[in-house]
Amino acid sequence: MKHFPVLSTLLGKLAFLLVMSAGLSVHAAEHPGYDVDPQQSRGGIGKFYMGREISGVMGHQGAGWLERQERTHEEMPDEVVANMSLAPDEVVADIGAGTGYFAFRIANVVPEGKVLATDIQPEMLALMEQRKQQTGITNVETLLGQIDSPGLPANSVDAVLLVDAYHEFSHPFEMMQGIYDALTPGGRLFLVEYRAEDDSVPIRPLHKMSVEQVVREMDVFGLILQETLDFLPWQHMFIFTKPAQ
Repeated sequence: MKHFPVLSTLLGKLAFLLVMSAGLSVHAAEHPGYDVDPQQSRGGIGKFYMGREISGVMGHQGAGWLERQERTHEEMPDEVVANMSLAPDEVVADIGAGTGYFAFRIANVVPEGKVLATDIQPEMLALMEQRKQQTGITNVETLLGQIDSPGLPANSVDAVLLVDAYHEFSHPFEMMQGIYDALTPGGRLFLVEYRAEDDSVPIRPLHKMSVEQVVREMDVFGLILQETLDFLPWQHMFIFTKPAQ
């Protein structure tokens, strides 16, 4: 019997080496836990993560708002994509892609790569498929995500974009675990959220996030903040990287 612990240790080391040789990520993040309050705020779900109440999800009925003409100067999508500094052959995941407002812009700058546009609402995927037919853009792939998983294979993407979506994740820890695992070592996470520090931003409080809160939540996974860009009228644009090792 005394040899079994040794055998167990050897098997554990072998499993670790197999995972590493396959290029899969190994990260044991500690779950901060969730709190629930039945007296949720207006627009909230009554579920709290790291002191922040999670916002409800905007339904596909609001697709027209995502395509509003004013968005080009309110959120400057072309400038956001330009600041991602993407290489032509990169694979990018747009999570919570909605109507594909950003996904199809990204597709134009990664002609040798592709965009994985994920959403939890089949209606949004249908709108993007329709747009693919209309535009002839072929390097956008739509994927149905789950509330607790982005549905991406491990080490499959060079970059992830989250625009006004993270604060609506009902399972932020599980989603970020999936995003972390999907990123290749050294991969980048671009997170765009309305500025909670600015009361003049005309967005409901639960749809805003502060720099402090974002950094705190991303630190759970050891993501490294490279830069916080504030060139947008109302939003922060965060650039995080996954450690190379």
